[in-house]
Amino acid sequence: MLDALLITRTQDEMTAALHEGDGQLEIETSADGLMALAMAQHRANFELWHEEDKARVPGAPDAEIARVKRAIDVLNQRRNDLVEKMDMWLIERLEQDPGAPLHSETPGLMVDRLSILALKIYHTREEAHRESATEDHRLRNVERLARLEEQRGDLAECLDALWAEVLKGTRRFKLYRQMKMYNDPELNPAVYSQKSRTAAG
Repeated sequence: MLDALLITRTQDEMTAALHEGDGQLEIETSADGLMALAMAQHRANFELWHEEDKARVPGAPDAEIARVKRAIDVLNQRRNDLVEKMDMWLIERLEQDPGAPLHSETPGLMVDRLSILALKIYHTREEAHRESATEDHRLRNVERLARLEEQRGDLAECLDALWAEVLKGTRRFKLYRQMKMYNDPELNPAVYSQKSRTAAG
């Protein structure tokens, strides 16, 4: 049902394919649908990563930065919604022991962290081999790449260990709602106060 090695391998494949311009990429998913959610979540992170880069372009006009900020809010909401959907999907198919110790981080949140690491690894590998970079720059990124790959390996092992414990009934997790407020016009004062002023005017 949950396999960290499969998830990281597919994240890497998807990252490479998307960077090669395959916008219509179709990832083969297992029948249970968990991989479909994990890959949709990874794609949201991919798009978020590259949208954020657009705001960092030197000399980017204010209108472009404003557009990017709104796009980032939408993508970040999608990213978090998909984390919750992964956890919900797993919980609906489990019979967890309510007396088992609670794990503070959910599998969905760990998959999200693996997704970000996949993107960091891809871009760091690019820098480690960039011909226009200095030798020192490439060497620094070779070292950085090794640390990132170690971190991802550790996290993947932790995810598999958590899942094994959940299946044995010796560990449990809850669905933690992210409670994002910035996209909700009823909760974000920057939005509803503006609406009130507009209505009053």
